Amino acid sequence: MDVVSDAISAVHLGHPWFHRLRTSGSWCARLDPYDGAGFYVVLKGHCWLLTDGSAPIPLGVGDAVLLPHGTGHVIADFPVDAAVAKKKAMPFEQWLVETEPRTQPDRYETEMLCGKYWLDCSRMHPLMAELPEVVRLPNRVGSHLELRAAIDLLAGELDEIRPGSCVALPSLLDLLLVYMIRAWMTEAPSGAWPRVLGDPVAAAALRALHSDPAAPWTNDRLAAEAGVSRPTLARRFTTLVGRPPMAYLTWWRVIRAATLLRDTPDTLATIADRVGYGSPYALSHAFQREFGTTPGRYRAQAARRSADVETN
Repeated sequence: MDVVSDAISAVHLGHPWFHRLRTSGSWCARLDPYDGAGFYVVLKGHCWLLTDGSAPIPLGVGDAVLLPHGTGHVIADFPVDAAVAKKKAMPFEQWLVETEPRTQPDRYETEMLCGKYWLDCSRMHPLMAELPEVVRLPNRVGSHLELRAAIDLLAGELDEIRPGSCVALPSLLDLLLVYMIRAWMTEAPSGAWPRVLGDPVAAAALRALHSDPAAPWTNDRLAAEAGVSRPTLARRFTTLVGRPPMAYLTWWRVIRAATLLRDTPDTLATIADRVGYGSPYALSHAFQREFGTTPGRYRAQAARRSADVETN
């Protein structure tokens, strides 16, 4: 896999929750912080988004916004400030219940697609951790065509129930997350990880490590894969990524093992082989050093978290 796919897969839990929201009149709702990423796409009308300590953010038709760290926020039909939000904002779940039955399909003023991606934030890849509190992606002509296509497809699927919708909708929502992160990388060229993946040497080395983390990598072999000398690889990779290539590989192998413990029934011996450790004991030692717990306890905790996600 590639870095972005792996970074998302390492934290992604279950299926996203989503809702097509139609409303009219004056409204103001509050969503408390949670372990996940939230998103809004405005399909009709406009609204305003407010997070703690920030100015209200206007959102118009076609605008998308990602809150990758589950930041608590207020969404309203007017540019609300913190003082007004404290008095007027209704809990989001209560607002959904109270608003939806009153809305007539032919009279709504604002229509949005909103939802949550459940994430395991125990060990987040630095690419995901670098995402800002709010990623606003305005609807500009000619920009982010893949994202616009995904939004159009989602809106079409939501207009009517069609054969295969139960498979199409979660898949399109997962695609939406990928496209929002891609769009952020395009618009944030000064960010650390956009720079990393834009550097031919670091990108080639990361591509090799992520495509086969279990391979017997050495600095010499990785330098040959990137087409540079060993000192050049060490200097470029360490400067951009923040750790030497083999240290990154060791860290990624343990994170990959955690993902397999969470998402598969594979034995520890099988997982050790898949991520490049010679024995379950060696993996268990490295895992406990990184996570502060044993693989077995981590798997049990992950199962409980996944069960909680499925019930929400």
